[in-house]
Amino acid sequence: MTTEAGRPGPMRVANCGGFYGDRLSAAREMVEGGPIDVLTGDWLAELTMSILAGNRLKGRPGYARTFLTQMEQVLGACLDRGIKVVANAGGLDPAGCAEAVSALADRLGLRAAVAHVTGDDLMPLAEPPVKADTGETLRATPLTANAYLGGRPIAVALEHGADVVVTGRVTDAALVTGPGMWWFGWDPGDLDPLAGSVVAGHVIECGCQATGGNYAFFEEVPDLAHCGFPIAELYADGSSVITKHPGTGGLVSIGTVTAQLLYEIASPRYPGPDVTARFDTIRLEQEGPDRVRITGVRGEPPPDTLKVAVTYLGGHRNTMTLVLTGLGIAAKARIAQEAIWARVPRESFEQVHVELTPLGAGGGPAEGNRRDDAGTALLRITVMDPDPRKAGRAFSSAVVETGLASYPGFYGLTPPGDASPYGVYWPSSVDARAVLPVVTVGGVRVEVPHVPPSGPVLGEQAGGPPPGDAAGDAIAPYAGDLAAGPVAPLGTVAGARSGDKGGDANLGVWVRDPARYPWLAAFLTVDRLRDLLPEVGDLPIERFALPNLHALNFVVHGLLGAGVAASPLLDAQAKALGERLRAVCVPVPS
Repeated sequence: MTTEAGRPGPMRVANCGGFYGDRLSAAREMVEGGPIDVLTGDWLAELTMSILAGNRLKGRPGYARTFLTQMEQVLGACLDRGIKVVANAGGLDPAGCAEAVSALADRLGLRAAVAHVTGDDLMPLAEPPVKADTGETLRATPLTANAYLGGRPIAVALEHGADVVVTGRVTDAALVTGPGMWWFGWDPGDLDPLAGSVVAGHVIECGCQATGGNYAFFEEVPDLAHCGFPIAELYADGSSVITKHPGTGGLVSIGTVTAQLLYEIASPRYPGPDVTARFDTIRLEQEGPDRVRITGVRGEPPPDTLKVAVTYLGGHRNTMTLVLTGLGIAAKARIAQEAIWARVPRESFEQVHVELTPLGAGGGPAEGNRRDDAGTALLRITVMDPDPRKAGRAFSSAVVETGLASYPGFYGLTPPGDASPYGVYWPSSVDARAVLPVVTVGGVRVEVPHVPPSGPVLGEQAGGPPPGDAAGDAIAPYAGDLAAGPVAPLGTVAGARSGDKGGDANLGVWVRDPARYPWLAAFLTVDRLRDLLPEVGDLPIERFALPNLHALNFVVHGLLGAGVAASPLLDAQAKALGERLRAVCVPVPS
């Protein structure tokens, strides 16, 4: 087909990285594995900004240096084949990253037009930022403050002939939406195509998570050890096909795509700088082996504000982990703590977090010679304090000193060590009109002011259904007995994927058999989730229905405390929350 902009469709966007530290060979694999038009990668998790801030304080580059390693492997081939490279690897220093790419090209004897996008860095802030969800005003001194830009600056860079576009903080989906704007000529009013590109971008942004990685039904994924990275074939109407290169491991199925769609979202209204995508309008179809078509995505105008990621130094932390074995696990944990706090008073620290995690236990009376309270567990003690000396060896050495005067079988997994600084993520917002993205390419500086869409308003504002549980009105009510049926792990019939958004955790649950969805919607209420996952306690929980995906999404507010970098939890990013839920036994109707 040919698009209105005169370019053949579809546009093939390949991902080669879902986080800073992903597989280094992925860029070469995607360039050499088959035809692609755009190579993208996502380096900037919310945690990464704190890491880059720490690097910058130590005099190291504020961008992702592994991006240069990948570019050294593929830049020549990309230039020869006309493959555009779009990456947010610029982090806190897009200009420095672009300069390094240009120097690399010169060293390789290549001529490359390297553009960079700035304007996301809001430091120094004119006034203390307000937290988006609580309205609190930040009292600490910010280390970084970056607005989430959209795809328009990326499109402008490509329109000005850039071969490589390096950005700082942009939305993950912008790495696909921006090239889509350039390729198809979308303007701000093309809400449905833009929304479709956001969905495609969300699916491939985390790399192999769309092709069978971290998949609940991992036994069905062939050759996961050599999992291929995803490709989105994007069309002018915003529809797409998710696939991967032939001959690579992994799996692209409705299940793997559904799992990624549920990752790190909240309401079915998914807001971004360019458009608000309605995830409750997505339609999935298995078009063929390793090919899933996404259609039907509706778009609404974006919010008037941009999300801002603020980070600040929260203090210093130290963790010591002890192993408890055999009988009386709970009593041993109590004795261990009494011995430690006798040497360093618990109340002397700003924060203390104690986590007892069972690793295995006897099967009780059924196994005859084993006791119910026998097994192995980890006792993980984390202290946090503004004073690095107090949280440092004063704590960790005190733990080790108890080694010969504590519980039987005492040993630890961590040696005494110094405290380490930790950053805190503080989500805020800013008026979109107050942020001016700037594209620099070939020595030319191009400003990209905010342009609100002029298209029609869809969905609730036009009289359509709101997202969330109201969408459940279309679900046939479950007529069976929720307490009936054989007891089995929930994971035998349901998949799950969980993750983090600041201090909140999201938990998406779906069933592969559409006939089971009325049961899931009736059974898995917020109160039931509290019963099945006691760790969520009485924290605020929102539930959203996505009947089009046969799924529910839960947002557990505050589960991760002040956010990933500051969370003392063993599962600090809530990656395993969904698997813990799937392991719980419930009555499952036949």
